[in-house]
Amino acid sequence: MPRLRACHCILCAATAALLAFLFFGTATPAHAQQPVSFVNDVAPILKENCFACHDAKKKSGKYDMTTFEKLMTGGASGEAVVAGKPTDSDFYTLITSKDDRRMPPKDKGEAVPAAKAKIIEQWIKEGAKLDGGLDKKADLVRELRVRWKPPVPPAQYKFPTIVNALAFTPDNKALVVGGHHELTVWSVPEGKLLKRVRTRAERAYAMAFLPTGPLVVAGGRPGQEGDVRAYDLSAKGKTENGVETLDGVADKKVLLAQLLDADDSVLCLTTTPDGKKIAAGGCDRTVRVWDVSGGVTAAKLEQTIENHADWVLGVALSADGKYLATAARDKTAKVWDLNSKESVMTFPEHQNIVYAVALNKDASVGFSVGADKNLRTWKPTGEGKQIKAAGGHGDEVFKIAVNASDTIIATSSADKTVRLWDLKNVSNTKTLQGLTDYVFAIAFSPDGTLVAGGSYDGEVRVWKAADGTLVKGFNASPGYTPKPAPEAKK
Repeated sequence: MPRLRACHCILCAATAALLAFLFFGTATPAHAQQPVSFVNDVAPILKENCFACHDAKKKSGKYDMTTFEKLMTGGASGEAVVAGKPTDSDFYTLITSKDDRRMPPKDKGEAVPAAKAKIIEQWIKEGAKLDGGLDKKADLVRELRVRWKPPVPPAQYKFPTIVNALAFTPDNKALVVGGHHELTVWSVPEGKLLKRVRTRAERAYAMAFLPTGPLVVAGGRPGQEGDVRAYDLSAKGKTENGVETLDGVADKKVLLAQLLDADDSVLCLTTTPDGKKIAAGGCDRTVRVWDVSGGVTAAKLEQTIENHADWVLGVALSADGKYLATAARDKTAKVWDLNSKESVMTFPEHQNIVYAVALNKDASVGFSVGADKNLRTWKPTGEGKQIKAAGGHGDEVFKIAVNASDTIIATSSADKTVRLWDLKNVSNTKTLQGLTDYVFAIAFSPDGTLVAGGSYDGEVRVWKAADGTLVKGFNASPGYTPKPAPEAKK
């Protein structure tokens, strides 16, 4: 009897499964599968594979895909999407084509992965609809950016972070360093981690404290977005194991203001000594200047300047806020008159990428460094005549900084050193060593007694500016343990 009862139960189960299949086709209810979302599922595929050629500027084949409306309108060949009919839609058939008509073209990149092409096919089958509440004219790049959620920084870094920017706190006692989706604050005397500030930006490329207290940071996600944001590092956060954690993404007490939301990284930033003006530039070849005399939360965009043909890598404001000096990948340094709103000088002598620029206190001398390994000085007015070309570094020079007393210049290089120069005669007075990779960041302490450098491998060194004595060295990657150097073979 037990065996007959068991057989009977199995037969019943099989019959029930057969009936379910006949009535429903599968055992999974039809409502369990959600419709394909255009903005969440399809638009990211377009951004990864299509926008490079089909954006508002290039419009390859007269086809702009950066809004839903334009995507559905099509290009030179007419309508590209036929709702409900993937095989009649050029938009779908071209990305799945095996011949030379394939999109993206074979010389532009890999084919759209089959799984992602299937998403597009399903979206068209479902009627090629736009998500409710989304404007058909909305810029999809921006819509995707708004929806993106930054990750939480790793509790412990498995790999060292790249130090692209650092700044001393106003009291000279701590150093703020750019990390991976965060800023970290370290005690200068001890090299001890004090705070971690979560940020939306993946990388911080430049930062400066305003006299009123806020830290202004330029950064972004390469190729994705860029921003300029202001933070209050004195805000209270959660403390664990002696380290305070602040949320610079959502906590309005920490994130005071966002001055800029751009399509690509913001690479450089500067302020006037009185903190009343801020300037920043980056991958979009544009420099923006803000009036923050009323406080960073009331920042007003004064000018948007397009004066270079390539990425803007360095900016400097004159102390009186009248002039803006810039450095760019187009191999030039330039000076812009903020009052007359016109370019007054172009300095071309580097004949290679110009990474950074600076002005002395009265703006009578300009300084620039670049891929030609030189520190060059020039007249910021008239024809921009070169005053001196100072060599010394053995590789490309990335950054330049001038101390508050206008007496010392610091430069950092791919030769793994920081050099100090007498500002008046531009002579190299000290070479600071100890870093073991490209030195991408330098900064003077507000009182001018210290100078810091940060490198590609996460290492930071702080020296006394007077005699070059090492004050402290540490790796600015929380929890990361550098691998010991291999023993030399005998």
